Amino acid sequence: METLHLILLLRYIAALHMFAAGSSKECEAPSSPQCYRRNNESTVYDCEWSMKTTHRNVTFDLYFGDIKHEGIRETHAQINEEELIKYRRIDIWVEADKGDSVCKSTKTSVVLNETVKFEAPQDISVAWFQKQLNVTWKAAEKYPAFAEVWFRIDETKPWEKRLNTTEFSHSKMAYQLAVGNLQKNTSYQVKLRHRTKVTRNPLWSKWSPLVIVPAALEDKLEVNVTLEHLEGARKVTLMWKPVHHAAAVTGVTYILRDTQYSGGCPCKKKTTNLTNRTEYTGYISYSPVNFSVIATNKAGSSPTAIKHVPAEPAPNLKACNKTLLDEKLNKTNCLEWYRLQDGDLRLVARKTKRDMNAFRKGIMDYVGYIYFEHLCINERPKTVQMCLYYKKENVPKIAPQDFTFNETHSSITLSWNAIPTEDRRGVLTHYNVCSVQLSSDDEQKQCHHVPASVAVYRLENLMPVTKYNITVAGVTSAGEGPKATVTLNTQLINPITERLTFGLIVAFLFIFLLLVCKCMWKRMKKKILPPLPTLPILEFASQQTKNRDMLEEKEMVVTLQQLHPKDAVETTTQLNIDIERPRVSDRRRGNALSPSSIQQELRGSKEEEMPDQEEEQMLALLLYRNRLVFDMNTD
Repeated sequence: METLHLILLLRYIAALHMFAAGSSKECEAPSSPQCYRRNNESTVYDCEWSMKTTHRNVTFDLYFGDIKHEGIRETHAQINEEELIKYRRIDIWVEADKGDSVCKSTKTSVVLNETVKFEAPQDISVAWFQKQLNVTWKAAEKYPAFAEVWFRIDETKPWEKRLNTTEFSHSKMAYQLAVGNLQKNTSYQVKLRHRTKVTRNPLWSKWSPLVIVPAALEDKLEVNVTLEHLEGARKVTLMWKPVHHAAAVTGVTYILRDTQYSGGCPCKKKTTNLTNRTEYTGYISYSPVNFSVIATNKAGSSPTAIKHVPAEPAPNLKACNKTLLDEKLNKTNCLEWYRLQDGDLRLVARKTKRDMNAFRKGIMDYVGYIYFEHLCINERPKTVQMCLYYKKENVPKIAPQDFTFNETHSSITLSWNAIPTEDRRGVLTHYNVCSVQLSSDDEQKQCHHVPASVAVYRLENLMPVTKYNITVAGVTSAGEGPKATVTLNTQLINPITERLTFGLIVAFLFIFLLLVCKCMWKRMKKKILPPLPTLPILEFASQQTKNRDMLEEKEMVVTLQQLHPKDAVETTTQLNIDIERPRVSDRRRGNALSPSSIQQELRGSKEEEMPDQEEEQMLALLLYRNRLVFDMNTD
């Protein structure tokens, strides 16, 4: 019986242990709560804790000593300071109620007023300055804080840590921290947290989100400008090279600003943002314009690249109407006045009444102004008028500069630099180039008008080895200005050049006469010595005979005398030819050769072979007879 009671007791103890184990498994105690203010000026306390549970019906009771806040369904709560004991140490804990079990955290002894925990850093911005990285973020309170910064190049590199006190910017209401000894041409990954330096029990904030810091933009952009000239406008294209990869990891924005137009029309400034683009095309008027281009990323911007596009050149710019300043302003047009200064144009007034009134009061005598008038057509500017305006004109202030010359024996080439616009003091109409022959008794001055756009002139038909005085002066409507003067002697004729020229002339005449004589000789040769015609070849056919003895004949050469057909009858030729067995000749030749037969043969040949020969042409007849050749010539 005792044994049975002992067994039942052991089973009851084991059941109690199993129930205790099951209860502890179902209810795991939450972590100790943390209660703090977000800054030293806050009157609300935030309390938070953690618990590993998936039960939806869990409620929490938060204890501040004897003060209980119950029915909390989240792992955090906000409690006003009026409900709490702030200035003395108290115990705080939290109990989790699952319905069938209650779990309690450990107790923590704190003074609530001394505990401050900032929110995670927000609105973080970074900027490179020399070899340090300036980090700026929203301030949690109006006092400096303590910050911890972690940074690395990429995921393959370990984190590096920096602890330092921040600076508080009253103007920006932000914390600022400089992280030194970094490489500006490298991108970084950065995260940070901060805490207060005022209270006794500061808590670290949560980590900020990961910030990608691109490399610094140290170099100015190399901008190339190309212009295409249109009627009344210019098409401008700006191109530049992209920044290096480390500076573009977070993207690059190129900011383009100009001083002339907006929305395609003049007289307004415009700013254009180009994201990851390195080319821009637009339209500008004939007036000058300045373009500024910078590259920006999250860590800063590049130095400003400025490109100046001068005004459209107008060498023959006409003078403005003197009543131009008194005309009423047209609201649809854009008017611009530029002052000529240091070889460039400086904007002094635009369309507004305020600018024009100030311009009328400040306009100066003897100073040049260029007037532009633009229209806006299809969102594009178009210049419709350009002119040069002087309130009052005077003669040029200075003479043409850098007056040089190059002389020969009969001419002088002059060149000079144009008078600067600010020294003209009026609309330059032309230059006066005058020359005087000093070695002559009658020193007559010869002057020539050279257009104002030309700075080179050539004096010709001068006397060799002669002294001349030459002057050049600018001329406006007020008269002629100071003169640039030079005295020089023309050169002596070069004897080598003179002889060479004479030799070339003689050689040319000799070749010409030779060609004329050759042509005349050819014409005379036809009359005196006409050319020989193509010699006819008379056919001779031999007659075969049965008897070979008939082929043998006796021949002997006797005196051969040249006979002319006209004298053939009167002249006799003694031919002693022993022809005992005459051969059979062709159909044209008889049994014997006589002058009459020769003449008849010549006439036949003339009619048959050369019927169209001119008169007085020499004929030739070659006859073959018993190895004898007779040459008969006739006129």
